[in-house]
Amino acid sequence: MNASPLAGIALVLAAVACFAVLDITTKAISASVPLLMALWFRYAFQAIATTVLVLPRHGLALLRTAHPKFQILRGLLLLVSSLLAFFSLRFMPVGEFTAIVMITPLVITLLAAYALGERVSPLRWALVLGGFVGTMVIIRPGGEAFDWKLLLPLALVGTNACFQLLTSRLAKTEAPLTTHLYTGWVGTLLASLSLPFVWVHIESWQLWAALLLMGLMATVGHFMLILGYARAPAATLTPYLYGQIGFAMLGGWLVFSHVPDQWAMLGMALVAFCGAAGAWLTVRESRIGPATTL
Repeated sequence: MNASPLAGIALVLAAVACFAVLDITTKAISASVPLLMALWFRYAFQAIATTVLVLPRHGLALLRTAHPKFQILRGLLLLVSSLLAFFSLRFMPVGEFTAIVMITPLVITLLAAYALGERVSPLRWALVLGGFVGTMVIIRPGGEAFDWKLLLPLALVGTNACFQLLTSRLAKTEAPLTTHLYTGWVGTLLASLSLPFVWVHIESWQLWAALLLMGLMATVGHFMLILGYARAPAATLTPYLYGQIGFAMLGGWLVFSHVPDQWAMLGMALVAFCGAAGAWLTVRESRIGPATTL
């Protein structure tokens, strides 16, 4: 493997570590700061930081887009996904939440099969089924610890899958930085509508530091993803996205002293295995051709 893919892998691992810190910080402040206020701060930091960093270098040409409606829709989908993530993290551990969200690529397989008419091999169907089984093991509907709030990440998976499909479509015609810039500002402007109703005065410097950390981790994480995917193919990098489960589990243990039980660990391992295997299958299919897939 040459230096460029290795650099891409390193950047993706750094990005998912940033996202894990974002989720851990979100959970930590969820009891003290209104979620909509925290959401606004996260988007405002990203939008302003992105504008300051990239607009002077690329100029107003960066604002040109062939699909303004899709850019707005992408920003809306990510905002809804973030809101669902914030609510989910208030009610469940970070590691388990992250594992459930990681079935998104498997859901995209389903959407591609039904909405886009793409052929899905039997092996890939088995991996999709395995990912959903892992999710059910984590949630355990009907169990003593089950609560309807545990279903929030599943709604997040749905919106996130639509977001990813739209991102793939925009990537064919739009510059990545243009899409990143629009997404940040659409989220900021929409979140600003709720700000007069949820704003509270914060005196604690620790909370302000946590809000700044959230914005920083979201911004740096997304930039690293962009840089990573510019250095290596998506099929090569996708398995490493599941490293976020490990980072989330480590952070949950360090910050909240939470260790998943044996069933949750089994479900998380199953989701990670099926997701990574699905990425490997994508690489295999790209090499030998779809006609000969299993």
